[in-house]
Amino acid sequence: MTGPTAGRTDTATHRLPAWRAPAATRSNAVPAGAWWLWALGLATAASRTTNPLLLGLLVGVAGYVVAARRTDAPWARSYGMFIRIGLFVIAVRLLFSVFLGSPIPGTHTLFTLPELPLPDWARGVRIGGRVTAEQLLFALYDGAKLAALLICVGAANSLANPARLLKSLPGALYEAGVAVVVAMTFAPNMVADVLRLRTARRLRGRPTGGVRAVLQIGLPVLEGALERSVAVAASMDARGYGRTARVPAAVRHTTNVLTLGGLLGVCAGTYGLLAAEGAGYGVPLLVAGLLAAMAGLRLGGARSVRTRYRPDRWGVRAWLIAGSGAAVAAAMVWAGNADPAALHPGVVPLTAPVLPLWPAAAVLLGLAPAVIAPVPPSPTGFQEQV
Repeated sequence: MTGPTAGRTDTATHRLPAWRAPAATRSNAVPAGAWWLWALGLATAASRTTNPLLLGLLVGVAGYVVAARRTDAPWARSYGMFIRIGLFVIAVRLLFSVFLGSPIPGTHTLFTLPELPLPDWARGVRIGGRVTAEQLLFALYDGAKLAALLICVGAANSLANPARLLKSLPGALYEAGVAVVVAMTFAPNMVADVLRLRTARRLRGRPTGGVRAVLQIGLPVLEGALERSVAVAASMDARGYGRTARVPAAVRHTTNVLTLGGLLGVCAGTYGLLAAEGAGYGVPLLVAGLLAAMAGLRLGGARSVRTRYRPDRWGVRAWLIAGSGAAVAAAMVWAGNADPAALHPGVVPLTAPVLPLWPAAAVLLGLAPAVIAPVPPSPTGFQEQV
């Protein structure tokens, strides 16, 4: 486009404020590990509270960042699926509470179901019976916590490039990482193929619903998935995938001990952080486990002879993104120890949950990637001028 309009557009583009995030390119892309650390920080914060207002705020923060910084890649479309899974989890938790009962006492009876008599050995378990508002509210809080955790993990799946995540894995985990990445990318690519074939059938005037249409679409989808698998296998074989170097037996045994012991320490430390009574020993075990696991993975990487092309660089933006998620998790853990009643509203008696101000302000730190991360290109190839 030529003329005065083009000149004004170029001038406006060059006069963007200096504090604006740059356009995303291959060189300044955020490492996948930074997105996962940010999302895991939000998920840790969600696991520490049952306050529906804080959980809704965490989900809103994750959704806003995804909407602002996701691309049009196939894996970026998985966030909606995680939201539906979260709603399904809440519905299942409520159904279990209705039909299997709950230990939560309540005085506000909503309805009564026929109760199935059980033998003496099943004492303490009931099917049916009285359903109270208190038990349903407790089930809703509990299901919302798990749903928020899943949605936060879904945000990482939508923002992190699985191929770049594979490049960042240590050499000792490369074989397992390939299987995980292939599994993560198969479903989004299959969904994209289904959408493409349905659009093509619609343009040709053919039906897109019904059993016959599904059978006609399914065969090309499976054929495309098989072709991609064969192409990936051929490219990996051509690049010498699977070759390993010889290492002494003592190094292998030391690697196994450090890796397994470190992972066990990480699991125990994570459980301590998630459990309210284990916050004292959780941090030391987690740190010790991480150090042992990192040492084991470094030794295990000695048998891998692969090289890295254009490794991800952790710049200031990546550290700020990962640090914002860690700050949200640390603030929520500290709030759970300082004021547990604010993070876990009671249901007996029935009271409306209250939004604690400073934990809510700490959750808003998770919005930092929406400002810090580079702006992805729009589907038309132009940046939106806001």
